[in-house]
Amino acid sequence: MLEEKLSLEGKTIVITGGGTGLGREMTLAMASAGADLVIASRRIGPIDEVAQAARDMGRRAITVSTDVTDTSQVAALMERALDEYGKVDVLLNNAGIVRGKGAEAIWDISDEDWRIGIDTNMSSAFFCSRAIAKHMVERGQGKIINVSSGFGYRGGRDNYMYAVGKGGIVQLTRTLATSLSRHGITSTCIVPGFLPTTGTDESNITLPRGDFIPIGRVGRPSELGAVAVFLASPGSDYMNGEAFAIDGGGLAGGVAPTGYAPEIPLEI
Repeated sequence: MLEEKLSLEGKTIVITGGGTGLGREMTLAMASAGADLVIASRRIGPIDEVAQAARDMGRRAITVSTDVTDTSQVAALMERALDEYGKVDVLLNNAGIVRGKGAEAIWDISDEDWRIGIDTNMSSAFFCSRAIAKHMVERGQGKIINVSSGFGYRGGRDNYMYAVGKGGIVQLTRTLATSLSRHGITSTCIVPGFLPTTGTDESNITLPRGDFIPIGRVGRPSELGAVAVFLASPGSDYMNGEAFAIDGGGLAGGVAPTGYAPEIPLEI
């Protein structure tokens, strides 16, 4: 019975940003749980590699090169998913961007920087949800899973587009939950803490050391996989509007990496 509740057999899942980092780990975890996949990203190479890994597990997987800030491309993504599988059970909005735009004084941020950051980190999730919501309503079921960040709950020093966009993701999740659940659609949110990935390595965002996190270490991208599977599975059917922090206790501990916290021993 428990295995059935956590199984994704027969489920079709669309995931954005599924080629690298956290997206890659969540995509492979869902494949291992039995899901058929539609993997989207601007870069086709990484998602092709992930799709092949899913096929090696015996799953069906297709890739669609998609700029999720372009609503016409988002519409084409969902049309391709429906043409291929006939249904979409779960949408995982994972696309985001940190690369190259970390800490920056507000007066140095251009209009274009702001639009790209907000559109990628927040508007893309709205665009994808809007594009598939009617299909889910017509079926009377569906799950939308959004990926935020600990910065969605705290201010980031000179970190405008990412922190603001990820904060908006939390509110989008709540609004989707209160708006669509009467049609059988639930919406939840994953809130990763500090999990180093290729994207963070290539950005100028400095991640804190593990001693600033209650569990004593930064996270691993693979640790999000089981959470994504659970939220996509029937086991989470009564969960709606909630955000799930995977951060080693960072938010619970109240230690905010704002750049102001003194590096002093913690004495209790």
